[in-house]
Amino acid sequence: MTQDPQRLYELAVTAQKTGDLAETERCWRALADLTGAAEALVNHANALGRLGRHAEALARYDAAVAANDRLAPAWFNRANLLAELKRAEEALADYDRAAALSPAMSGIWNNRGAVLRALNRHAAALESFRRAVALDGGHVNAAINIAIALYDLRLLPDALAAADQALALRPGFAEALHVKANILSDMGRAGEALENYEAALAANPRHAHALNGAATAALNLCDWDRVAAFKPRLEEEVRLDRAAIQPFTLLGYGAEAGLQRACAEHWIARSVPRRAPLWRGERYGHDRIRLAYLSADFHQHPTAVLTAELFERHDRGRFDVTAISFGPDDGSPMRARLVRAFDRFEDVRGRSDAEVARLMRQAEIDIAVDLNGHTLHGRPEIFAWRPAPVAVNWLVYPGTTGAPFLDVILADRLVLPLARQPQYSEKIVHLLHCYQPNDATRAIAPAPPRAECGLPESSFVFCCFNAGWKITAPVFDIWMRLLEQVYGGVLWLLDGPQAANLRREAAARGVDADRLVFAPKIEPSRHLARHRIADLFLDTWPYGAHTTASDALWAGLPLVTCMGADFPARVGASLLENIGLPELVTQTPRAYETLALELARDPARLAGLREKLARNRTTAPLFDSAGFARAIEAVYGSLIA
Repeated sequence: MTQDPQRLYELAVTAQKTGDLAETERCWRALADLTGAAEALVNHANALGRLGRHAEALARYDAAVAANDRLAPAWFNRANLLAELKRAEEALADYDRAAALSPAMSGIWNNRGAVLRALNRHAAALESFRRAVALDGGHVNAAINIAIALYDLRLLPDALAAADQALALRPGFAEALHVKANILSDMGRAGEALENYEAALAANPRHAHALNGAATAALNLCDWDRVAAFKPRLEEEVRLDRAAIQPFTLLGYGAEAGLQRACAEHWIARSVPRRAPLWRGERYGHDRIRLAYLSADFHQHPTAVLTAELFERHDRGRFDVTAISFGPDDGSPMRARLVRAFDRFEDVRGRSDAEVARLMRQAEIDIAVDLNGHTLHGRPEIFAWRPAPVAVNWLVYPGTTGAPFLDVILADRLVLPLARQPQYSEKIVHLLHCYQPNDATRAIAPAPPRAECGLPESSFVFCCFNAGWKITAPVFDIWMRLLEQVYGGVLWLLDGPQAANLRREAAARGVDADRLVFAPKIEPSRHLARHRIADLFLDTWPYGAHTTASDALWAGLPLVTCMGADFPARVGASLLENIGLPELVTQTPRAYETLALELARDPARLAGLREKLARNRTTAPLFDSAGFARAIEAVYGSLIA
């Protein structure tokens, strides 16, 4: 190869323009070796990075800054590679060096904001994105990132306005439409969210996330025609490992367990980088087992409702219990109760995953319990750092995480038989009775009059307070047939974006839409009280009642369930078994429909079930919080024995 620097430069530029990466790399290498110039070293490093030769690229960037530490592009491009490698703290340091040298370069501030966001420093990220737009008003990616940062800060109206500003810069831009759809979804405007997800897909059919968003919105709306159309598309994308499909979304579509595991593994591979373990086999030998629960839901939330008494009842002679909280402080009595329930309550919202993992390692946590899995605001990367000897998936996510850094899933023999082990990356470990804890101290307000809730005084009230996205067309078909056969009966559901579609679906099946009554969200003790004026709770599938089933049973309302093949559809069966009412568990949709109709037509039989439920509530395992605490502690002890 020529030794003429000008000729090497021309050859490198030509190869770069034609897309010949190998030739580009060879020419820049030759020029860098010949001249030792920092600019040539940076260009060679850039070429190595595009070829995926990251270690060599970083070495070349190091040589460039050694040759000239005042060269802003060297620090900037080095930071970009570190960000790509998910080394956000190091990337931030390099962006800061680049910004100090070239403060008017908008790209530095935009990319700096992205790594601040990765470090959960959302206010600082917003400030950096705004600096980028101030320098370059046409920087559409920075404009979109402003909307994302405002969304992260839960400033949703401001985020929506920012998304519209980005779309004004580039109308029809798929990424801006996707961000706008996410914001609308969290604002409860599911119909508009779906329109924007579909617009994003129309603009870019291969958008990584828009299909998942559209499919989720269709579930939330009970838009069953779209749900039916999305299901094969979702499954194909998972099989081909193409679009990013969230495992929780696929659970709502009832995908078989093998595909669900593939989806979870793909998601982890896409979103969680491999990390060097912080725990490296040390034996701590603590007098008490150091137990940490990690959650975004340590506030007024269904997870907290189930677990609060367990945290209070842990045997402090054997266990030291820490909360790692990365969700909001809502100022609720539940939040205050949870803070009191733990030996330590660590609010880590502003800390990066690496910082949280280091905190846990320094505390020598023995067992770390993930109470989010693939649900909203989960932070699996904390576990990727292996901050503790044992990592447990429990309670909130009823499926496999597909994560090699989670060791165990806690379940029970009904929700997750050992025969399902091939579909789970974690080892299945059974608790003695039901896997789901309960709080046996929950207050129930006085039952309201039916008229106050918009219910007929003397008619039969079927009830389902499951989230709307769990209601599927086959389940709704059965419910409508029940209403046709139970004179004057009504169906009582939670209000939400699905209500309008459900009314239309009822009318399409020949049922007066007014026989669907929708309940608003209210304070927990009053919500429990509402169950007492209903007659029968009807479960859903393929994703059934979990906390909502415990609510019904605690309030004294019998529940009929149809036990499916997979975890999400088997929780109701476990709860009923452990409250001593296995006769309310059916095995087929037809048997479910038959039993529900029989109970609606036989007041004496239903009254007998209510009486049995009332007796068993104080004697059966389901609401024995002290017994549950001892059972789960026995399992924890076995995990580190």
